[in-house]
Parts: sequence; structure tokens; C-alpha cells
Amino acid sequence: MRILHTSDWHLGRSFHREDLLAAQAAFVDHLVETVAAERVECVLVSGDVYDRALPAVDAVRLCNEALERRAALTRVVLIAGNHDSARRLGFGSALMDAAGVHVRTDFATVGEPVVVGDAAIYGVPYLEPELVRHPWELDERSHAAALTEAMRRVRDDAARHDRLSVVLAHAFVTGGESSESERDISVGGSSQVSASVFDGVDYAALGHLHGAWRIGDRVRYSGSPLAYSFSEERHVKGSWLIDLRPGGVAAEFVEAPVPRRLARVRGRIDDLLSDPSYDEVEDRWLQVTLTDARRPSAAMERLRRRFPHTLVLGFDPEGGGAGGGRTWSERVRERSALDIAGDFVAEVTDGPATEAERALLHEAFEACRQKEATA
Repeated sequence: MRILHTSDWHLGRSFHREDLLAAQAAFVDHLVETVAAERVECVLVSGDVYDRALPAVDAVRLCNEALERRAALTRVVLIAGNHDSARRLGFGSALMDAAGVHVRTDFATVGEPVVVGDAAIYGVPYLEPELVRHPWELDERSHAAALTEAMRRVRDDAARHDRLSVVLAHAFVTGGESSESERDISVGGSSQVSASVFDGVDYAALGHLHGAWRIGDRVRYSGSPLAYSFSEERHVKGSWLIDLRPGGVAAEFVEAPVPRRLARVRGRIDDLLSDPSYDEVEDRWLQVTLTDARRPSAAMERLRRRFPHTLVLGFDPEGGGAGGGRTWSERVRERSALDIAGDFVAEVTDGPATEAERALLHEAFEACRQKEATA
């Protein structure tokens, strides 16, 4: 069986205020061409179809077009990610089944497969731990507990049939690397789940991380089709073309079209504007870090004369200084939302957040997560 594994479209997302809808439409064209040329039997979309729970009208229109065009060629199985509204994305899913577009957003149906040819395809949407803990009577509130229970249900059903088993899941599985454009899903300080949770299935098509990470032959991330942060500068974007057989998996990575390449450069402004070695990045989207001892005047205007697609400008003066001139993303990287909020409390109250204040902040963040998950 031949499947095409893709994920994290984030339709409607921009890149530092650059509209990406045309680039996302070009990716849709590319997928349709790939499905037709490679005779794909099923397309898997492993979550984060949209960039937000309430997507813009143009993003919904593009999603509708993408699904219509694929349904004319092949079957589609799609799950909700942590950016999607499960309720909104799942609207009309029972009706769409008849058209060969199978949208799976309800955690209660994870053990009910879509049968395509010789394969049983199980959709495991993003599982918000707090929302599944009580219905599934879990001992703890964690991503590991939620996904372990989901996979138990998948295995119970798969054991009843003699078919290839394929799972779509949206989670942070150990072995992949995060980038700056992914939303933090950590609960109690932990967001990662062991890859062993997928032991026994023929293929696990993962979504959430934006790089095309190979966790193992049978467990892979396709990554996002476009770069959504400068931390993805070296990513190769695309989808996995998977030939699934009882004896194993053959995989080929199909590269997606690139609207504009990215680059990150740093140095003194006069050097950046005069050095011919930077010729090759003149047409790229740029993140520039200036190292001048003093902040140059009209820096962005001057840079854009040579590098018209400069999008992000930061300052890191030689010799350092408080904060080192680091960008906001650099200062908050790998820090939880609770830690960042705690810093804000410390800044405005002239002292660290108390345990009671941190508990209140934690409660507020959890309430927001649950509200988003049920929107």
C-alpha cells in the first residue's frame, strides 16, 4: 500500500507578517500532483491543519479546495492537532466519510479504524491530558498516559483483524527536535512521549514537530510543508511517500516547493552592506543580528536597500551587556509559559512570584488550554 504522510499545514499562518497563503496554495498544488504521479492510495494529514482554532475565511477556503481535489484522486485521513479546534474541524465528518475524506477529531473513536485496502488506519487526534484523564480513568494527567491508553485501544482493535496497522498521532515523541514555531504542549514540565508507545504498528505518521524527523523506520515526522520560524533555516520541507508491506517499510522523502529560502546573518552593519560574501543571501528572508558597539541609526532601512527581504532585526553588541541584545525568541527559548509569566510578575512587583501567585498563573494557563481544546 502506498501512502503520503504530511502534517502541520498551519493554513492561515504568516511568517513575520509575510502572507504565506499563496505559498500554502502552491503546496496544495504540489500534493495533488504528487498523489496523481505516484498513485497514492491514501493521504495522511497528522494534525495542525489550521494555525488557530478560529481560522480565517481564506484559510478555510484553501482547506476545502485541498480536500476536494484530493478526494477526487484518493482517500484522505486527517486528524486534529493542538492548533485546531476539534469541534470545528470535525464538523460534518460523518458526511465527509462518504466522500472518502475521513476527519478524526474525537478521542472517543481512536480505536475505530478507517479501512483502506489492506490497511486499518487509526486517527489519534491531539490529546489534551486533562480532557481525557477522567473519561479514560487515567492514573495521571500526562501526555504519556493519554497516548498509552489511546494506543491500547488501537492494539485491542488491530488484534481482531489481519491487516496492516497505521496510526496518525499528534504529539512530541522523543527523538525529534523542536523549533521556535511550535506551541508548547508541556504538562507538569513534560511534553515528550517515548517512541516505544507505537511498538507493534506497521507505521506511525506523526505530526506536531516541524522537522522531517525519522524516529525509526516505522515512526516518522513529516514536518511542516513551509518554514514558520528562522530556527527551521536548515530544514528540508516535504512529505513522506511510504510503501507499506507486511515485511517492512520503504520510504522516500518528496521535497515541497520553497517560496523563498531563509538565512540568519550577524555582524557589523557596514560589513554586512559591503561584503560580497553576502551576495547569495540578498534574495532570502533574513534574520539579521547587528554586533555594532552602538545601535546604528536607520538600520532596517539601510539593510533593506541591499537585503529587501529582511524581516527580523536584533542587536547583540560586541562586548555584551545586559540581555546581550538577544531577540525575544532567543530569551524565552526552552522556557515554559509559566516561567515567562513569573518573570513578568517579578518585573512589575520588584520580587519573585510567590508560590500562591505561581499556582494562580498555572491555574489560568490550564484553563486557557482546556478552553482552546474544546473551542
